[in-house]
Amino acid sequence: MLKKGSKLYSILTGTCPRCHEEIMYTYKNPYIPSQTLKMNENCSSCGLKYKMEPSFFYGAMYVSYAVGIAFAVAAFVISFLLLNSSLKTAFISIVGTLVVFMPVIMRLSRNIWINFFFKYDANAGKS
Repeated sequence: MLKKGSKLYSILTGTCPRCHEEIMYTYKNPYIPSQTLKMNENCSSCGLKYKMEPSFFYGAMYVSYAVGIAFAVAAFVISFLLLNSSLKTAFISIVGTLVVFMPVIMRLSRNIWINFFFKYDANAGKS
């Protein structure tokens, strides 16, 4: 399912969208608050510059909204429909889910955004 060369692979693993060899972030763990969005400047394998311009990742905010909605809907369906909780409890579970998964949502959004602009090149990074 997740094989190198697919957009989904790059999005879920946070690897370079061009060569899929290197993780874009300086720390793999998104739950280090000061390091959540800290990225390498370039891919050490293919040389891709991740931040093409200073405000490049502002577009990821729009993607973040959609990803957050997906997480919220999933939390609601699990809580309210599958576990038969009250509406109040379902909304509390939505808020809790969004708070707990905020670093993951932020990284996923950046990964999706950068993958809009680059495609996989099997020859990238090979000398």
